[in-house]
Amino acid sequence: MSSTSTTPAGTPGHGTTTAEPGLDEETTTASLGRGEGTHTAGRGRDEMTTTETEAVVPGQGRDSQGRDTGTIRLGDRTRGEATDDTTRYAPEWLELREPVDAAARAAELLDPLRIRLANLPGRGGLVIHDLGCGTGSMGRWLAPRLDGPQHWVLHDRDPYLLHFAAVGSPRSAADGSRVTVETQRGDVARLTADALAGASLVTASALLDVLTPDEIEALAAACAGAGCPALLTLSVVGRVELTPAHPLDDEITAAFNDHQRRGDLLGPESINAACDAFARHGATVRVHPSAWRLGPDESALTAEWLRGWVGAAVEQRPELAARADAYLKERLAACEAGELNVVVHHSDLLALARPTGGA
Repeated sequence: MSSTSTTPAGTPGHGTTTAEPGLDEETTTASLGRGEGTHTAGRGRDEMTTTETEAVVPGQGRDSQGRDTGTIRLGDRTRGEATDDTTRYAPEWLELREPVDAAARAAELLDPLRIRLANLPGRGGLVIHDLGCGTGSMGRWLAPRLDGPQHWVLHDRDPYLLHFAAVGSPRSAADGSRVTVETQRGDVARLTADALAGASLVTASALLDVLTPDEIEALAAACAGAGCPALLTLSVVGRVELTPAHPLDDEITAAFNDHQRRGDLLGPESINAACDAFARHGATVRVHPSAWRLGPDESALTAEWLRGWVGAAVEQRPELAARADAYLKERLAACEAGELNVVVHHSDLLALARPTGGA
């Protein structure tokens, strides 16, 4: 799993995405920085209409420097809680990992992305689709790094996380331009070029490694058909370094990687598969490392990651259970003592599709 999916059962990964409004997803639109109610897609972006009994969680979002301008209460949802057919993912986990994600993402890919966005035909503002947005960390990282007006379309399966994403989104771009947001609930398998019509950019974090080959192919085809670039960050590549080393490290890593490949999922092979898929569709592809570097200051995140990483390994190979239990206790003790450092390797991918519209 990605660093998102490498967590204990039910610890959140980002959700999957939708393609076509009007099917089984819920679509809401909100002006960023507004913390009450949800909005119907057919109304103007400034017209607020509550469409659910559970309104957006109160909060005021963040300013262009990333500073809190209000409180987003995380609530008491537990990991793995299910409502209807949607698994609840704890926003506490996403909050824990957000600063580490931000430090890890490859800023080196932003300059070629900015050049492409600046040369889009007929540009009147950016429309950015964030797939599997979780609580919106990608928007909080990227929106203040891009100039110009932006409208973010946030996709996730979990309406609870979509509330947090809408409420916690940044209000302004790097140059002070306005940023707005809408949310769409649904599934990545239905993503199409038509759904991305008019899109300037597709983004995602920790998503590729929980997709199948067909889903990655569909994503590449949709971006190519819409002529929009994709910035897909924090895909795990199957390598973990723990210091000090332990004799069981390699065996746990191998079992975890096999767990990532369960069913049709690509796991650590996803980044290569995505590069191939986008290239087949005519995109120019760049890849850059984006490792998590966890030390004593990140001990809370490290402990949660360890529990999920070892738990997934044991789920894949139950014969590891007794040794893995002792291993986990030893590793958690070292983590608590500030004596454990972990590097979880990821890669970020920028795919620059051939633009449409004569650019």
